[in-house]
Amino acid sequence: MNKNYILDLLEKLKEGRITIDEAYNILKDLPFKDLGDIKIDYHREIRKDLPETIFCQGKRKEQVIKIIDDIKGKANILATKASEDLIDFVSKKYPEAELHKDAGIIFIGKYPELKYGKVLILTAGSADLGVATEASIVLKCMGVQSEIISDVGVAGIHRLLNFKEQIEKSDVIIVVAGMDGVLPTFVAGLFPKPVIAVPTSIGYGANFSGLAPLLTMLNSCSPGVVVVNIDNGYGAGYFAGILIKKLKYESNLY
Repeated sequence: MNKNYILDLLEKLKEGRITIDEAYNILKDLPFKDLGDIKIDYHREIRKDLPETIFCQGKRKEQVIKIIDDIKGKANILATKASEDLIDFVSKKYPEAELHKDAGIIFIGKYPELKYGKVLILTAGSADLGVATEASIVLKCMGVQSEIISDVGVAGIHRLLNFKEQIEKSDVIIVVAGMDGVLPTFVAGLFPKPVIAVPTSIGYGANFSGLAPLLTMLNSCSPGVVVVNIDNGYGAGYFAGILIKKLKYESNLY
């Protein structure tokens, strides 16, 4: 449930189109609905400006479907880290679902108008695109504009400089990198923008499934870099979104 949903409900109650009992039955699930093994947080979009997201890893298909069935029609549905098998299963049950297999993303609903800011998402390699896409879908759910520029890592850093104009026009930069994870430091050293660094699990053995780039990013010598967890495009997208919406559009601080 979001602000507009509740305002519309109250308007219907005021106009007599629904009864007090009907309004109560809809609102009784605030702040959450208890489905036993699942507690759906309907209040989250009101608090956080983004509906509760289904983290699919470790969940059974039946649990994911149970959540979708309950939320559908009441709020946008975003599911992350979904396996290809789960995505195929959901696509048959919900043909209207938007699916991103490379990113493990499922979306059902309607995106808000894209009217906020600009987040530029850079990837070091094309193998990092799944995580970048996760971040871009989260931003889209928040009404924030984004653009992905892929495969501009330090192995050929001249490629990055070809996109200098887009970088300078952005409000926030998300940099997604595996291997050695150096790209965020390079970007932050050249441009006076907030940089959100996302280490990925892409890389050879000494990448340690993302631990090596995570440590590189945490040890960045360029100021202006913050780091989220390994493969956490969702966290990077949300943080970039609130930076733009809360600071630039809802205060005088930005």
